[in-house]
Amino acid sequence: MYQERLGNAGYNTFSLARTNNRGDGLLTALHRDYFNVLNYRELLFNDFGDRVAQLVHVESVVPFFQNQGGGQQEILIVNTHLLFPHDSSLSVVRLHQVYKILQYLELYQTENKLNHIPIILCGDWNGSKRGHVYKFLRSQGFVSSYDVAHQYTDGDADAHKWVSHRNHRGNICGVDFIWLRNPNQSRKPLQASWAEAVFSIIKCQLQKASLAENDAFAFFKADNNGDVITHSAFCEALRQVNLAGLPYGLSFQETDDLWAQADVDGNGVVNYEEFKQRMWNLSCSAQIENNCNDNMEDSKDCSEKEILGFAVKDAFLFPSEVEKGKWPENYSLSDHAPLSVVFSPVRMQSSS
Repeated sequence: MYQERLGNAGYNTFSLARTNNRGDGLLTALHRDYFNVLNYRELLFNDFGDRVAQLVHVESVVPFFQNQGGGQQEILIVNTHLLFPHDSSLSVVRLHQVYKILQYLELYQTENKLNHIPIILCGDWNGSKRGHVYKFLRSQGFVSSYDVAHQYTDGDADAHKWVSHRNHRGNICGVDFIWLRNPNQSRKPLQASWAEAVFSIIKCQLQKASLAENDAFAFFKADNNGDVITHSAFCEALRQVNLAGLPYGLSFQETDDLWAQADVDGNGVVNYEEFKQRMWNLSCSAQIENNCNDNMEDSKDCSEKEILGFAVKDAFLFPSEVEKGKWPENYSLSDHAPLSVVFSPVRMQSSS
């Protein structure tokens, strides 16, 4: 039905079912009058939840700046549907899925020499602005287009000003995002950002168990007589908080990567200062942009460094009540409120 109707309306459609015959999946549609599809890739996670993602590499049919010598603009678009966080042990699975997407994006950009290209992430993220996935993506330079359009911050005061979903538990929450990362946006190294996000999950787990900083260090240290955390004790602690040793947990390589981030001086153990610096008092957050359109004005003095990106022109949710944090009882089209974003092309100066 979707392929026929959308095809007749001028769209190229790409559908991808979840693995193991789960019965649902993803669909991305791009209008032929506006986008040429340069490449299409499918990401099959084959992990807990059988989730999938689509990557579409497109270029604009019409140059964005026709009177100023601009060419067709290339864009990377990712569509996905993250696992629902049924309990706290699934936080790392959701983070895993996003980490794999960003790893693949980095690899794809490197292989195709796409250093200066905007990236748009969309789909059902099944998590709010307070979640670990949100903070992880923010640390990687992505902004929530809807929040930019309405000048909302990452703070708790703005966390519940809008909703987009009434889930199967009857709770209303804001979980639908169209993420934008412009090519001049600064960000942390991906592996370091991911490690901070995992340590943040661990910290939340321990705080829920009423463990303060000293108690948390003792938990990781276990029965070690010295005042340090050993690698074996670190691995055992991850297993006890359900982040390792499970089919959907951290791999041996990822555990070693975490350990390398924590062991600052590389001497094979983590002392109390390293624990505080890298595992407990970290901050997996990015600079909060009040407006992602700052410093995007046209520049004619350094054309060799100019790149193209997007400003968020407008964003809106339907029905309008959800923009005020309410879910109308007479809305039966879906359990999600569709999100639409209007982008406008802008010239910006490359940071590299």
